[in-house]
Amino acid sequence: MNSLIPLFLLLIGFAALILGANWLVNGATSIGVKAKLSPLIIGLTIVAFGTSLPEMIVNVFACIKGSPGLAIGNIIGSNTMNILLILGVSSMIYPIDVSRISIRRDIPAGFIATFAITLMANDFFRGTSATINWIEGLVLLLMGFGYLYLTFKKNDESTDTDNTENSDNQELPWGKTVLELVLGIVGLYIGGELVSQNAQVLALSWGMSESTVGLTVVATATSLPELITSIVAALKKNSGIAIGNVLGSNILNIFIVLGVSSLITPLPFDTKMNQQLMILFCANAIMLATIFSGSGRKISRFEGSLLTLGYVAFMLFSLYN
Repeated sequence: MNSLIPLFLLLIGFAALILGANWLVNGATSIGVKAKLSPLIIGLTIVAFGTSLPEMIVNVFACIKGSPGLAIGNIIGSNTMNILLILGVSSMIYPIDVSRISIRRDIPAGFIATFAITLMANDFFRGTSATINWIEGLVLLLMGFGYLYLTFKKNDESTDTDNTENSDNQELPWGKTVLELVLGIVGLYIGGELVSQNAQVLALSWGMSESTVGLTVVATATSLPELITSIVAALKKNSGIAIGNVLGSNILNIFIVLGVSSLITPLPFDTKMNQQLMILFCANAIMLATIFSGSGRKISRFEGSLLTLGYVAFMLFSLYN
């Protein structure tokens, strides 16, 4: 009974995060269309950053309120869900074509980002307690800004498989664009406040660690915007947005979200989660294998179903541990 009110407030917070992210993505995408960016670039940057904002807001609030244990678990869980479930479900709806520039730049960047936090979280560089400190956070942010620079610099190359004519990215009037941006920020703030506070309460009442709650409950909820965005993109046969959203969100989650979070407070790492980090590495490798396993650079419906089953196995493993 004591858990019902925090659970109800947590659900309201998730709803506010999803609505806020949707409004913010609409406004930001409109700006991207006005700037004549390709669908892949919009997916990798504007949409990916917008759908990563729930992770950002939850992590920032959790760090400020003294629950940094949620932060790393939230990102590992979200990134694994992005690859296995979101990309899997999207490709089951409509096979996803992967551009050459994504194979050369974005997929390797995902591997590098995952490898970087593995070394930092296990204190490979300092050999002390398992945390990601503010210096390592600055390194992550610099890597993130470098990736964004390369992404925008190669905007013209990103159209090799994008069907820009079928893109449903809408250019809104400036008044509506600004309104959606403001509503998005407000929704994300309210949602972040509710989720961070009540997730901590539920973790204590259920006897779960903060990192486990972040890895499962919070990661699943904060990844809902990515899931919705990629499914809608797949239904509209827009491969650029679907794959760009997943790859970009994963990269920004590590470089930007964890980078900012570690500037607020050192992020403790439960070394038991090295198993989940290895699963995330494997998920990236499986994604790459599915792209080259058939004809062309494509993730088929069958391969999407395998990715989805992989996520079910990941969740069962995480909850069992």
